[in-house]
Amino acid sequence: MNARKTNSRKIIFITMIIIFLGAAVPLLQAGGNLLIKNAHILTITKGELKGDVLIQNGLIKQIGENLTAPSGTRVIEANGRYLIPGIIDTHTHIALSGTNEGTDAITPEVNMADVINPDDTSIFTALTGGVTMVHTMHGSANPIGGRNVVLKLKWGKPSEELIVKEAYPTLKFALGENVKQSNRPLLPGRPQRYPATRMGANAIIRRELLRAREYMAQWERYQKLSRAKNPPANLLPPRKDLRLEVLADLLRGKLLARCHAYVATEMIEFLNLAKEFNFKIGAFEHAWEAYKITDELLAAGVGISVFIDSWAYKMEAAEGIAYNAAYCTRRGLLVSINSDSGERIRRLFNEAGKAVKYGLTPDEALKLITINAARQLGVDKYVGSIEVGKQADLALFSEHPMSAYTRCDMTIIEGEVYFDRDEIIKEREAAAVKKGGN
Repeated sequence: MNARKTNSRKIIFITMIIIFLGAAVPLLQAGGNLLIKNAHILTITKGELKGDVLIQNGLIKQIGENLTAPSGTRVIEANGRYLIPGIIDTHTHIALSGTNEGTDAITPEVNMADVINPDDTSIFTALTGGVTMVHTMHGSANPIGGRNVVLKLKWGKPSEELIVKEAYPTLKFALGENVKQSNRPLLPGRPQRYPATRMGANAIIRRELLRAREYMAQWERYQKLSRAKNPPANLLPPRKDLRLEVLADLLRGKLLARCHAYVATEMIEFLNLAKEFNFKIGAFEHAWEAYKITDELLAAGVGISVFIDSWAYKMEAAEGIAYNAAYCTRRGLLVSINSDSGERIRRLFNEAGKAVKYGLTPDEALKLITINAARQLGVDKYVGSIEVGKQADLALFSEHPMSAYTRCDMTIIEGEVYFDRDEIIKEREAAAVKKGGN
């Protein structure tokens, strides 16, 4: 589909939202140039400041007091409101036309970048809570799922413009109840899919990694022979295998594993697999029992992406604790809070606020949804804190983001306003007046 048709489709979709929801979704883009005045600036890495932020060409150009901007730059008066880096969600399934390829236990060949849905209204929902970036992932149906993708939530833009190419490329793994299909009733005549046990999940992952290792060896032998002075006349390359190509990239260090896991012993098993096959784990997802194995996680340099207080919703979460994030942070692990999609995605600042109740300072809690998340995704050079030279992904809150009474008033990505609460209220009121007049 060409760009003109894609843009037309988005205009129609946005118009439908205006008609049926009674609220416009204005594309308030300022060409990447803004001046935000008189804000409480929570930089995350350099403390709290009071003053202005100048944005030029989508980058933070200057931070200080009484700043001026070139003629024509849009000026946003913060009036003492709180400016923070855009919130980053390290584990979602939004903006996809499909999440699980559950028909097989091993599906690393599938790629979430192929099924991005830029019209998913969850993107706009996330923007209303200050979220600017998400790691949107294959689901947890399989021991080895598909490749994930990191997106900027540029509502109204085509899918190609959402992809964050600088982020770590990641591959989804999963352990536990979902993989075993513990809660899925068997239909008459339908065989149980392997694996159906924890030992089976561990074994099938090892089996596929051994196949990938042998696949790499076959290609290395072929390449060595093809470069020889007198290569064999009948030399043929090995057959390409899309699944094994992806797993070989994991073993080559070109992909990071992101592993859905709850139970400490399962995480230890996966750590052992990573050591055996020399691949890197980016983070464990959910990781409710991480507090039990902090020494092992620290030794392996593996972080966790967690909920803050939703434990005991199924058996493998029974020993989760609300102090998990705080305790692991205190021990030195790289911790982020995620939404796993749904309503929580626009409440991540509330989720971080709960971490204060469970032992962290407000500054530490904010890191769980900003710079820590950026580090886990490999984009901390670009986003995650308010610093000169970084991309201007920002969220403006009515009060301190840890307050129970705060709300997100504006969300900015690379200097362009993608959510403005005041403008939407005005559009809604105007639509109501027009409807009443008819």
